[in-house]
Amino acid sequence: MSRDRTVSAKVNAKGEITELKFHTSKYRTMAPAELSAAVLDVIGRARAEMEQQVADAFGSLAPGTPESRAEVIRGGDPSAFLADLGLDEPPGHPRT
Repeated sequence: MSRDRTVSAKVNAKGEITELKFHTSKYRTMAPAELSAAVLDVIGRARAEMEQQVADAFGSLAPGTPESRAEVIRGGDPSAFLADLGLDEPPGHPRT
């Protein structure tokens, strides 16, 4: 839900938008930049909340640190996660 309660968004576990609702007709009088900022903000916060829910749900089941798992969930660089698992070295190059 946006801070002014005019728009809300729902996302799935992949971070894809599944619902976008306008709760008042205020959006009709908002400047385009203001409306865009409100929509982007509410989607970003919905994604962050879902990321946390996924991390909490699978945290005890998945290896690695909470931070490295969260980075992978966000679609970011998996190198820290792979290092947590001991998989950061190329095959045939033992760790020293």
